Amino acid sequence: MREYKLKYGCNPDQLTARIFMRNDKELPIEILNGRPGYINFLDALNSWQLVRELKRNLNLPSAASFKHVSPAGAALGLPLNDVEKKIFFVDEKINVNSSPLACAYARARGTDRLSSFGDWIALSDECDEVTAMLIKHEVSDGIIAPSYSPEALEILKSKRKGNYSIVKINPYYEPELNETRDVFGITFEQSRNLAPVIESEKFDNAVTKIKTFPESAKRDLILALITLKYTQSNSVCATKNGQTLGVGAGQQSRLHCVKLACEKADLRILREHPKILNLKFDSKLGRPERDNLISTYLTEGNLISDSERREFIGNYKGVSLGSDAFFPFPDSIERAAKSGVEFVAQPGGSIRDDLVIEACDEKNIAMVMTGHRLFHH
Repeated sequence: MREYKLKYGCNPDQLTARIFMRNDKELPIEILNGRPGYINFLDALNSWQLVRELKRNLNLPSAASFKHVSPAGAALGLPLNDVEKKIFFVDEKINVNSSPLACAYARARGTDRLSSFGDWIALSDECDEVTAMLIKHEVSDGIIAPSYSPEALEILKSKRKGNYSIVKINPYYEPELNETRDVFGITFEQSRNLAPVIESEKFDNAVTKIKTFPESAKRDLILALITLKYTQSNSVCATKNGQTLGVGAGQQSRLHCVKLACEKADLRILREHPKILNLKFDSKLGRPERDNLISTYLTEGNLISDSERREFIGNYKGVSLGSDAFFPFPDSIERAAKSGVEFVAQPGGSIRDDLVIEACDEKNIAMVMTGHRLFHH
């Protein structure tokens, strides 16, 4: 197939819409079910690049939950404990830990379940039956993966009254080195961003007093940086245990990026609070309704007092934070420290790098400067 005609573009009034290859080659994708739209394909192709790069760098099955061309969550295929299963709404009948890919999706969706409502899903590996069973119970627009098991495909085809969008992508496809886009009738061209997000030796050259990065922190920082590479800039990402905890995307201020990422991380952390874990919901309430209620309890209610919130979040350590560009002021570090951040990766290059390093030292944070900016627009 060389071209797919779409229902419309970004909005229903933009009636002429299609995807095609400029060089008249075959498209590297196949629509197996449904009718993906313009924004669906933007999400699909950005999210596929993210999970593909995670798999190549960390050698673990990976998943992403995308909304409006930025990840609501991304994660690696690490086993889930009982608390994680509960806060991610994993059905007890599903043996999620039998599939690392299913674990990756549960973690990705579990980052920010409110934002992931109606998401686009990307999987680095063949979608198996266990992963499809998890997806079956969530509100989602579509999925992209390199392949699907027969059982998984039948499960996914049953979603949205048979209209769930399922896209298969050739895992060996590589685009040309230069990419183009048109804006207001003017064509832009640039080379693709193929630079590594961080070289391994950078971890041996921390700029802070604390020099040591455990393997788990290295993994989580790589996860954060690759996630940022496919997030609308400015952006900052908090991670722990192979999962994004909060993504602050598309903000004009670096501090606002950090605040947004950390506020989302705080909400994710607080989902583990006993008062949230012990909430009893009417069996008639669906997952979206439960997510909305939990969000309300955490942001507007008084179920957890301010002192309890500070204490619980304050005891949550080992969070990693990545930034797609340098921190212009130390205020970002001061905010990050309040959300359990102990490891930071950022490009560096600010005239106030010394003040940022000093703030890290004051907060006992280890920081590495990657030398690579990761803007994505």
